[in-house]
Amino acid sequence: MENRSYALMTGVFTIALLVATVLVGLWLNRDKTELSPYEIVTTQSIPGLNPQATVRYRGLEVGRVDEIVFDPNVAGQILIRLSVEEGSPITTTTFASLGYQGVTGIAFIQLDDQNTDARKPSPLLKTEKEHVGRIPLRPGLLDQLEKRGLALLERTEEITARVNNLMSDENQQTIIGAFDNISKAAAAYGEIPQKLGPTIDRLPALAEKIDRSADSFGAFSDSAKATADNFDRLATGLQAPDGPLNRLNGAIDSLTGVTADLEAETLPHVVRMTDEARTALRSVRRTADSLSDRPQSILFGAPDAQPGPGEPGFVAPTK
Repeated sequence: MENRSYALMTGVFTIALLVATVLVGLWLNRDKTELSPYEIVTTQSIPGLNPQATVRYRGLEVGRVDEIVFDPNVAGQILIRLSVEEGSPITTTTFASLGYQGVTGIAFIQLDDQNTDARKPSPLLKTEKEHVGRIPLRPGLLDQLEKRGLALLERTEEITARVNNLMSDENQQTIIGAFDNISKAAAAYGEIPQKLGPTIDRLPALAEKIDRSADSFGAFSDSAKATADNFDRLATGLQAPDGPLNRLNGAIDSLTGVTADLEAETLPHVVRMTDEARTALRSVRRTADSLSDRPQSILFGAPDAQPGPGEPGFVAPTK
């Protein structure tokens, strides 16, 4: 009976010692780091990301993923709840993206800041348990490769469709016809030197004719120059002090003087003679008119003039 009691006490002591050892180990290895809650909001797919995944800020581990759930307020939106060490530079311009470890495909959260100006840092992002700060998620490298790969596939399909249209039966006939035309053009181009042979053979004779023409033109230029010299000498002779032009100018000046004398002396006499002749003609006209009206005046003379008003013998006319 005493041996059983001793064995029971030994077992209880052993179990208590093991529990105490585990508790001391947990207490010694507990994480004393204070963490701050954050959320990542996204509508993108997050393949390979699981709870307890690492959170890194520019490559340094600063926290872990606590939970991944759907947003109950927005359909299709995912909330990724994080615990990040206090003192981490999480600002209002901080963004998240998915990173992958090697070839295992295990994803982690990569944090970075789009503000690269160290002199003007962005303000820290405030976060509390009641109002958790939210960090936007941007497409990662794989997402960008996927989008660009899809765009390349679409472009490849478009190019393939265009190539198929280009290689249709009608276009093939057109291309073959174009090659035939090119072949004919090349053959015609090959015949050009043969056709130009006679023309090229005549080029030396043509060059000689051009040389003779140039010589003739030079002789003509010399003749024209001699003619121009003769004209210059003729003009010089005409403009000489005793030349014809000066004598002609003297004659014109003499004629101008004679004309001036005529205008100054002769023309006034001619004008007076014309005025006297005009007066005589007026008298003859009046005499002819009087004889035409009273032909008897040749025999009896001109009738007496009737007395005018105020003269003796004036009689006023009666109505």
